[in-house]
Amino acid sequence: MMPGSARAGVSLAPPRFSLGAITGAVVSCAALVGLSIAFVDRPVALLMHGTFHRSYWFAPLAGIGQIPLSLAGPALIVASIAAWRGWRPGSRGWSIIVCAIAVVVTINMKDALKGAFGRTWPETWVQNNPSFIRNGVYGFWPFHGGEGWASFPSGHTAAIAAVAGVLWWRIPEWRLLWALLVVLTASGLVIDTYHFLGDVIAGAYLGFACGSAIALLTSVIRFEPA
Repeated sequence: MMPGSARAGVSLAPPRFSLGAITGAVVSCAALVGLSIAFVDRPVALLMHGTFHRSYWFAPLAGIGQIPLSLAGPALIVASIAAWRGWRPGSRGWSIIVCAIAVVVTINMKDALKGAFGRTWPETWVQNNPSFIRNGVYGFWPFHGGEGWASFPSGHTAAIAAVAGVLWWRIPEWRLLWALLVVLTASGLVIDTYHFLGDVIAGAYLGFACGSAIALLTSVIRFEPA
């Protein structure tokens, strides 16, 4: 169990996953992503591009996912320095640390998957990359490499979903808020055609899985006195 007493609203109980739930998540992810890639991604991207023309009104929604991407590493460094100086986190402090660890793990996972899948982006926005809207390029080029072939899965969605995956179990009373943060981030990315719908679906599943796994791991670790 984590050191520090539990506070109201923060659960330290390990998440519980049945084999059926895990299987269902894998199957539903594959089905939703597959259907989106085959039938939904292209018409949605064209609709969003034609309707909103990458409106800056929606950029802050996509930016929600940048917060954990930017702060996870520094948060762990600050926590390490504070622990060196004698700070011992309580349940809320551990929740922040666990979220940061989950995001760092998710970043590594999504980077590996982006390179493996090699999907092109909906629009051209980095290094004159080929894109669906500008060039009609749509597909996957496994292990191609380069920023122009890194659309799948969405890293911003995965990062905020990793936070949600931790807090879903640790602060279950606010589950609606955690889900809303993921939906808002994904919506901003799709509306501004930074990502296809299939990208954000995959990112949400990846991030939530990583967050839940890290929440489980850290909830069963026992810290022994030195």
